[in-house]
Amino acid sequence: MALVTRGFHGRGESSVELPPGQYLTRDFPVLSAGPTPHIDLDRWQFTISTETGNSRGWSWLDFSSLPSEEQTVDLHCVTRWSKLGTTWRGVSLDTLLTDVDTAADFVLVQSYGGYTTNLPLTDLLDGRAWIAYEYEGEPLAAEHQAGGVSLAAECPRGRPAQV
Repeated sequence: MALVTRGFHGRGESSVELPPGQYLTRDFPVLSAGPTPHIDLDRWQFTISTETGNSRGWSWLDFSSLPSEEQTVDLHCVTRWSKLGTTWRGVSLDTLLTDVDTAADFVLVQSYGGYTTNLPLTDLLDGRAWIAYEYEGEPLAAEHQAGGVSLAAECPRGRPAQV
């Protein structure tokens, strides 16, 4: 397995629009730590579980029927590339968390591929995070998915990120 995967073409250009140390790319790099999981949408499930063990889940049919939003954000990856003006469609975390009662301060996000990350819950609320299933008007490519969809989160202080 290659450490650098399709879509990564090396250093791009630097720009005054970018955070220090970032470089601009026009492609969409894919840096994988393992194989891309392929989950049939008839088996796909999105679940939110609270610290008390309560959970709420959606099938793909239920999830794709929820109100969606289109957002245009800049991506700034921790591997130092930036891609400006990316357009996504997905379901806001605010919509998904409407009936979820929690006292948690942090969220553990898990994907079908085993990837996990911890984020402050406040970073995911108030229109700052979506579960995205389209990129630039097309279904999200498999290498950018976490088992069918991608979490595109716009972090506070105007520094969007993809996880």
